[in-house]
Amino acid sequence: MNQFNTGISFAKEQDALDPLKNFRDQFHFPKIDGKETLYFTGNSLGLQPKITEKYIKEELDAWKNLGVEGHFHGKRPWMHYHKFTKNHLAAVVGARPSEVVSMGSLTSNLHQLMVSFYRPSKKRFKIIVEAGAFPSDQYLFETQLKFHGIDPKEGLIELQPEKGKEILSTKSILASIKANQSELALVLIGGVQYYTGQLFDIESITRAGHEAGAMVGFDLAHAAGNVPLQLHEHGVDFAAWCTYKYLNAGPGSVAAIFVHEKHGENFDLPRFGGWWGNKEDERFLMKKGFQPMTGADGWQMSNVNVLPSAALLASLELFHQVGGMAPLREKSLKLTAYMEWLIDNWINDEKALVDIITPRDPKQRGAQLSLVMNQEGKKVFKALNNANVIADWREPNVIRVAPVPMYNSFQDVFTFCAILKNTLSS
Repeated sequence: MNQFNTGISFAKEQDALDPLKNFRDQFHFPKIDGKETLYFTGNSLGLQPKITEKYIKEELDAWKNLGVEGHFHGKRPWMHYHKFTKNHLAAVVGARPSEVVSMGSLTSNLHQLMVSFYRPSKKRFKIIVEAGAFPSDQYLFETQLKFHGIDPKEGLIELQPEKGKEILSTKSILASIKANQSELALVLIGGVQYYTGQLFDIESITRAGHEAGAMVGFDLAHAAGNVPLQLHEHGVDFAAWCTYKYLNAGPGSVAAIFVHEKHGENFDLPRFGGWWGNKEDERFLMKKGFQPMTGADGWQMSNVNVLPSAALLASLELFHQVGGMAPLREKSLKLTAYMEWLIDNWINDEKALVDIITPRDPKQRGAQLSLVMNQEGKKVFKALNNANVIADWREPNVIRVAPVPMYNSFQDVFTFCAILKNTLSS
C-alpha cells in the first residue's frame, strides 16, 4: 500500500482487506456516556480481551472448588502456571521457552537481574543508559550504583541526542560504547523509547557491548508485543518487560524476564534465591542450600501470581491465534504510516500544526507516534478527550498515539485525524 488519500472510503476499503480485522471484536472498548471511545493508549494499558474474564473465572472456580488442591489438580494446576505462558512468551520476544518466564514486576525484575549481570569492579563499573529514560529506570540505575558504593555521577553514562535532534542515533550509541569500553560493565537501555517511540537497534547495540567486554540488557516495556524481537539470536544477555501495555494482561499484571541460555546453566552467577527458583523436585523438601533451576526459571523467587497470570495467558492465546508478531508488524507498519501521511498531508496542509518526533524510518519505530502540538497542546488534548478520544499527554507538549494492530482499525486512524484536524482549525 504505497498510496493514501484523505477519504473515509479509503479507510473502509483497507479495513475490509485487513486479514486481522476480526480480532478487534475480541476486545472490550471503553465507553464514555454510552459512546465507544477511540482508544489509542495501548502503549500505556492494553484493552481487555473478552476471553480474560473466562480465564480468570476458571481460576476463581478452581480456588472455590479445590482450595489448596488447586496447586496440583484442575485444568491448569497452579504449581506449574508459569510454564503455561512460556511458549507464547518465547514467540513474542524471539526466545527459546527455557529463556523466558513470567514473574514479578518490571522494575523489581530488573533489580534482581542486575544482581547477576551488573558486577562492577574497580576498573569496570560504568553503565551506559539513555538520558531521559522512564523515571523508574532512572531510579533503578541510581540506586543500583549507590548500592555498590559508586557515585551515579561517576558510574552513569547518559546518552543524549545530538543538538537539535529528538532521537538518539545508533551511531552515537555505538561510539559511546567503544569510547568507554575499558571501564564499561553494562549497557542497559529500552527497546523502544517511551517518550519518542524510537525503536533501538538491539542487534548492533548488543554486538558492540559484547565486543567492549560488557553485559547488555534491555527494558522491553514498550517493545514486547509491539515490534518483532530476536533476543536469542541477537545474543542479548537479559531483558525484562511488563505485560499490561501491548500484551494486554491488565493493570499491574505479572511481568516477565529473558535470560539467554548461555547464562541459564551458569550456576556460579550470583543471584537472589527464592523457593520457586529452586530445583522443582526439591522445592517442598524445605531444606537449606539454594539450587537454582536451569534457564530463566532459576531467577524466580516467589510462587506464581495466578490470577494476573491467567489474564496474561488469555491475551497470549490471541497472539498465538493471530499468527505471532509477523502479521501484527505488517499491519502496524501500514496503520502508523497511514496516520503519519494524514498528519503530514491533511492536518498540516497549510502550516505545521503538528510535528512528529518519532523516527520517520519505519524500521526505527513501533506502533507509537509522538505528536508535538505547536499551539495550545493541553487545550487540544482536552478537546480530544471531549470527543471520546483516549490518547496520552506528556509534558511539555506531546500527545502520544499508538494505533495497535491487534484492535485498532484504519477507520480509527482516519476518525482520530479528522477530529484532530477539526480541533486545530477551530
